[in-house]
Amino acid sequence: MTDQPRNDGGLVAHGIDTTRPSVARVYDYALGGKDNYESDRELYRQILKVAPETPVWAKANRRWLSEVITWLTADAGIRRFIDAGSGLPTADNTHQIAQRVNADASVVYVDNDPSVVAHGRALLLDNDRTQFTAADLTKPDQVLADPAIAALLEPGEPVALVMALMLHHISDYEETRAIAQTYADALPPGSYLAITHACNPGDGGDVDAMVTELIEKVRHAFPNLAFRSVAEISSLFSGFELLDPGVVKLGDWHVPGGRVDEDPPADVRDAIYGGVARKPAS
Repeated sequence: MTDQPRNDGGLVAHGIDTTRPSVARVYDYALGGKDNYESDRELYRQILKVAPETPVWAKANRRWLSEVITWLTADAGIRRFIDAGSGLPTADNTHQIAQRVNADASVVYVDNDPSVVAHGRALLLDNDRTQFTAADLTKPDQVLADPAIAALLEPGEPVALVMALMLHHISDYEETRAIAQTYADALPPGSYLAITHACNPGDGGDVDAMVTELIEKVRHAFPNLAFRSVAEISSLFSGFELLDPGVVKLGDWHVPGGRVDEDPPADVRDAIYGGVARKPAS
């Protein structure tokens, strides 16, 4: 792999186009990360004009991920994880959260963004229970055939599949359902599916108006972005048993039997929803 110089004197891994914004890098910037470029920052500034709540959404998604992985490892006894659409490494990644609870936990990350591939593989060089698969998540048959994924899905133990802020980058609803169902069908009995997804309540209210404008604002960069209704997001868990509190705003989500530790500011228009579900054991 050949590295190229960039404007600030650093290096850009081969295949990374710094002139076009990347979903992963925009999200990284929203979280205060440094693995982003001016094209990402400019789009983020445009997003903030429509949705100033965006950094709140990003942090809520990270909180959700931390709570979900911790609960799945500590309380549900899950030791195998697939993080699909993992994004750029941050301060607390899925393998770090899970292995903090159980050092034997195994994690496979899946993403095909060149920025994520470069950083993800470098991060995991010294962790023999964590692997990175560079694959297109919209082609589940190919992903499931990958040796690292296939090994994790071998019969005998349940798996947790995490799809955080990923499925809303597939524009067609029926295609999205089919993709989610293919992954869900491959999970062993007793496995868990955890999803966060952009939501448009479609009720003509403030959130509806905001996300409609937001989609237009980012269409040139993210043409496949699709905000969906709560019912549509819930349908992605078909065949699974949704855990309480169901598919709800991330600010209202909590681990089963737990509670929300702190309420989001009252003026936040929450457009990110999430849920966790279990595949019946038989």
